[in-house]
Amino acid sequence: MTRLGETLAAYQARDPAARSKLEIFLLYPGIHATLYHRLAHFLYCHDLKFLARAVSQWSRFWTGIEIHPGAKIGRRFVMDHGMGIVIGETAEVGDDCLLYHGVTLGGTGKDHGKRHPTLGNNVMVSAGAKVLGPFKVGDNARIAANAVVLKEIPPDATAVGVPARVVRIAGEKVDYATDVDQIHVTDPVQKELQALSSRLEFVEMLLDEQRSDHGTDHDDE
Repeated sequence: MTRLGETLAAYQARDPAARSKLEIFLLYPGIHATLYHRLAHFLYCHDLKFLARAVSQWSRFWTGIEIHPGAKIGRRFVMDHGMGIVIGETAEVGDDCLLYHGVTLGGTGKDHGKRHPTLGNNVMVSAGAKVLGPFKVGDNARIAANAVVLKEIPPDATAVGVPARVVRIAGEKVDYATDVDQIHVTDPVQKELQALSSRLEFVEMLLDEQRSDHGTDHDDE
């Protein structure tokens, strides 16, 4: 019950719409999917794989969340809304992680053995993001909405875009229990393009001034 209490408290901390632990326990599909997964994973680890898969399939039908019984899930795991989340067999999720709807922790289709990602502690994966492959997403990392992550993400970093690019959050630890902003994420490529656009405008202005000066000189003659 301690782990359940921790998880209910984590939902309250991350979801401003959550009014009580009882409401979360009775009505939140993320909680239901986590509880079903604990049972399915227990059966899976005791070589009752058919029963484990039956439990996980019922959970998928009931909650809209698909977690393979072999996946390893840490403490205080929160799935906000949860619909469409898919977590593969060899995926590992650390403590205090937050996943939004439409997230996939999947494989690339060509690997054997460990083929799904490992999320460190305090990782946030925003709505619609796909994390594909047997690599690690470091502690305190953040995956932006609809990003497609195909390679390792270092700790304290943000991944943005398709395929995802990394922006390091230098020396700043983010607490996603209080800061779960999914949209105000810096895209380094966009910043570079904006800088190039500004320089191009400056060069065009100089050229216009030179043409104007050149025309004035001809008028004086």
